[in-house]
Amino acid sequence: MSEVLLVTGMSGAGRSTASAALDDLGWFVIDNMPPELIARVGDLATAGSLEYAGVAFIVGRSGRVEPVALLDVVNELKQKHENAKILFLDAPDDVLIHRFEGNRRRHPFPAATLAESIANEREQLQSLRDAADLVIDTGSINTNQLRSRMVEIFNEESAGHSLRVSLVSFGYSNGIPRDVDLVFDCRFLPNPHWIDELRPLTGLDEPVSRYVLDQEPAQHFLTDVVSLLEWQIPAFAKEGKSYLSIAIGCTGGHHRSVAIAEEISRRLDLQHAVVHRDIAR
Repeated sequence: MSEVLLVTGMSGAGRSTASAALDDLGWFVIDNMPPELIARVGDLATAGSLEYAGVAFIVGRSGRVEPVALLDVVNELKQKHENAKILFLDAPDDVLIHRFEGNRRRHPFPAATLAESIANEREQLQSLRDAADLVIDTGSINTNQLRSRMVEIFNEESAGHSLRVSLVSFGYSNGIPRDVDLVFDCRFLPNPHWIDELRPLTGLDEPVSRYVLDQEPAQHFLTDVVSLLEWQIPAFAKEGKSYLSIAIGCTGGHHRSVAIAEEISRRLDLQHAVVHRDIAR
């Protein structure tokens, strides 16, 4: 049975990019459909003879769609389709302001200032954010990274699993990701940054990976984290959680966290669900 996904969120947070990524993955994507038609069209799309990876409704905020109406639609979808989900795209206010100022678009919530428009929209959308099955914070990632994140979460290979697990490496100097469930800190490990020949490399390069993973504390850390996740992941799935995002952090997000995240993904057989947020910074 095809999945049903309702994609919404803050204006400027990346709905167009998410829509394009789902389309590339073979989803049947429908943009800005009136809420009262979504459930009916969802029935037709999932019952059709064509094979889609899923059906996605991209719901924008024009000021005409009330969050209460969308929540009613979501409840109806979930009654009819047990795999119906909400994806909410978010970003910090300062990032949204910068994006709107950069592209000169008008905000769909007119107010005296752009900051007031964003604050009004955030207040109205809070109930939808609270109800979301998955929240992606796009504030610290670019368009290509959001596409990659969508691919890792919604690719066909992971579609058959009730709980989708993803890993993200990051640098504390760039902030902790706001949309993750579990955070592990590996800054206690020796830092390859202080070794001249390793500094320009990343944790994806074999010399750095070997340097990090050959440390006894790294092996101890990996054994404990993997052991924890091996029983936590099934427990989360049993409780009905749909998405689990695990973050591994080091100082800059180039070396230690990348190597550790790759090794965790290998040990848990999650090779296709890893994002390195800060590796190119």
